[in-house]
Amino acid sequence: MSRIAVIAGDGVGREVVPAAVRAARAAAGERLEWTEFDWNADYFLRHGAAMPPDGLEQLRRFDAILFGAVGDPRIGTHEYAAGLLLKMRFGLDLYANLRPVRPLDDRLCPLRGIRGDEIDFVVLRENTEGAYAGIGGNFKSGRSEEVAIELDLNTRLGVERIQRLAFETARQRPRRRLVMADKSNAMPHAHGLWLRVFRELRPQYPEVEAGHLYADALAYQMVRDPRQFDVIVTSNLFGDLLTDLAAALQGGLGMAASANLHPGRLGLFEPVHGSAPDIAGRNRANPLGAILSAALMLDFLGLGEAARQIEAAAAAAVREGVTTPDLGGNWGTMECAAWIEKRLRA
Repeated sequence: MSRIAVIAGDGVGREVVPAAVRAARAAAGERLEWTEFDWNADYFLRHGAAMPPDGLEQLRRFDAILFGAVGDPRIGTHEYAAGLLLKMRFGLDLYANLRPVRPLDDRLCPLRGIRGDEIDFVVLRENTEGAYAGIGGNFKSGRSEEVAIELDLNTRLGVERIQRLAFETARQRPRRRLVMADKSNAMPHAHGLWLRVFRELRPQYPEVEAGHLYADALAYQMVRDPRQFDVIVTSNLFGDLLTDLAAALQGGLGMAASANLHPGRLGLFEPVHGSAPDIAGRNRANPLGAILSAALMLDFLGLGEAARQIEAAAAAAVREGVTTPDLGGNWGTMECAAWIEKRLRA
């Protein structure tokens, strides 16, 4: 029995997470135990904190976390998001963000002459360092001579473990190809470390065809011909940018699933579309990103067959036009989720 913490969060998270739970229950049955947490914007406005003081300790007792979205227009600062999602990523040392990129249907890929089944790669993004480490400040704020500084933190521990995980991931995939993306030409100290570590690790994995690209060149190649990629590893900031670009190859952010991992310890699984307050509560949100995140979670928990069933049901929904308005369909969030659940239970 695997124990799952469920945090729906804000906005459309409250709609798509129940859809993902329904799919996971239909596929995995009684092998999962669910515990819901009400940590969201309402909680923050009541308590002045995004989670209780022992929130991380509570989460460490679970095998996985299924998360929805963070963000509410009533809260105008970054304090809330930092106290919930970033606190979980950093506090639980979920150092690897994994984003699979594989269109479920040819019609979802916007590139001319490329079939959806020809695109199949994963991006591994360093998740706890880089420009998101929160180191910096402002001097002479509000004045014409104001100075704003944001430091890009890179440690050998952080850089080596994400790159080693990328090599291990590539070694287990059929094509065994890896690209490391950085900007060592413009950031010779921070990303010079990335390049040095890559060159040290590459001889340890002779079976992996490993190469290096600057991040801007990789973005160009991703649009020109994404079929060439298998595993991509990059820094926190560039990973954030490149994975959203990659989501366009899948049909948009509503289709994109993600995992925040500390392999062998804990994983947090979430769609990447955000809280989308403009459509929250209107039964219009695409649940497939959350449902596919639940499939990633099942894989992480060793329930690979159940994960494949969810992926197949999601692909069937797209193929048969059971989609929300962002994909050109006229199905609601709940109706799409019910269709997938019914197919899984058939």
